[in-house]
Amino acid sequence: MQVATRADLEKAVDIARELRQRERYNRVDNYDPYPYQLAFHETGSTCNQRLLMAANRIGKSYCGSAEMSYHLTGLYPPWWKGRRYTQPIVAWAGGVSNETTRDIVQFELLGSPDDPEAFGSGTVPKKYIIKTERKPGVPNAKSVALIRHVSGGNSSLFFKAYEMGVEKWQGRSVDCIWLDEEPSRDIYSQAVTRTLDRKGMVYMTFTPENGMTETVASFMNNLMPGQSLNNATWDDASERVMSMKGERGHLNEVVMEQILSSYSPHEREMRRYGRPSIGSGLVFPISEEKIMIDPIAIPDHWPRICGIDFGFDHPTACVWMAFDRDEDEWYVYDCYRQAKASPSVHASIIRTRPAFIPISWPHDGNRRDSMGNPGLAEQYRQLGCNMLAFHFENPPALGQKKGGNSIEEGIMALLQKMEAGKFHVFATLGDWWQEFRMYHRKDGKIVPFHDDLMSATRYAAMASRFAVSGKDPTWTGELKYQNYGIV
Repeated sequence: MQVATRADLEKAVDIARELRQRERYNRVDNYDPYPYQLAFHETGSTCNQRLLMAANRIGKSYCGSAEMSYHLTGLYPPWWKGRRYTQPIVAWAGGVSNETTRDIVQFELLGSPDDPEAFGSGTVPKKYIIKTERKPGVPNAKSVALIRHVSGGNSSLFFKAYEMGVEKWQGRSVDCIWLDEEPSRDIYSQAVTRTLDRKGMVYMTFTPENGMTETVASFMNNLMPGQSLNNATWDDASERVMSMKGERGHLNEVVMEQILSSYSPHEREMRRYGRPSIGSGLVFPISEEKIMIDPIAIPDHWPRICGIDFGFDHPTACVWMAFDRDEDEWYVYDCYRQAKASPSVHASIIRTRPAFIPISWPHDGNRRDSMGNPGLAEQYRQLGCNMLAFHFENPPALGQKKGGNSIEEGIMALLQKMEAGKFHVFATLGDWWQEFRMYHRKDGKIVPFHDDLMSATRYAAMASRFAVSGKDPTWTGELKYQNYGIV
């Protein structure tokens, strides 16, 4: 057996040290994205405004920093399907304060600010960092970094903080901006403006800790062409998920429970699922897992009904429900929402659903316009929709003929069903879930904002006594409205 010499041992040590150095100072080479990270990067090929709204501890900041590193250097990996910059760029990276920008954004890109040996251990490879400049008044913080681009020339990376004020976000044109943590609306608007003439991009990575802000709402409820919203939860980084290279996610059930226990109850949904936190103001303070189900086939004998909420500037919304009378369970299985469209457009959509399903509608459907034209309910009836004979009312109390239109009565009935595990909503109904997540109270009152599908759900659920099945003996294939009206 050959005995290793001292020279052999020293060479092995040198090789090991070199490998550690390469790994430490070329960190981005080991980036092994999860499916949600791959999807977020890919949207950059078609969208110049992006939001990754994600749970805590799943790698959203690293995802943002890895993408910025690729853009600054041009060192795109073979799997990259997002946008590419083939020339040096001007880029900004920002956070809430100078300190958090240093401790998170700068840390991820350049390495630990407190350890000189760690410089270059971020996602930007050390050998590509030409020089940096210190930020006055902030210990160990950088104001700008010059990064070599593979095409020749250097990219410029400026570190910004929201606390600097909107005026510090004005001025020059920028190719790419990464915002880690949610900016105010005016900061975000300025960031977008800086990229317009270069046809650049702005992307954000944050957990929506401030609730349903204007910035969050604009992405959740009013996506414009060129914008994208990606949501990621703990499940997207769990050990049940495989990374691109076939590694299991870093979160297991034990770790997730440990992390969850460290948060206060009102924070848990937001921290775990990356959903806007409205706290105690939620109209339905129910975990989504308690009511969300995968789609099932609705049996023919289950009675069904549709609720409609009329609108124009705000959407007209419809919700279809089915009822398992034997188990006393309610199912929301379909929905529709569209703004700025005529009744004929909405009616054409409604008529694609089974015609026997009656439609519960609110009292404003009787309102005639200034020209004396029929109310909306009658217009829809003339367009072939199976409208109930009279406007919506809650079920009457014992001994009463009318039930009234109390919103709170309907809300309490729905909430009780949810709490009892008797209310189910198909997971595929994205529009419905958007409204559910932001349906909230302020000063004890329900905020009438993007609540169209929620209202339609209430109209359907509280009119369940008029629901019919496709096997109902009174159904003949003809629209006999009187069969489904209040009798």
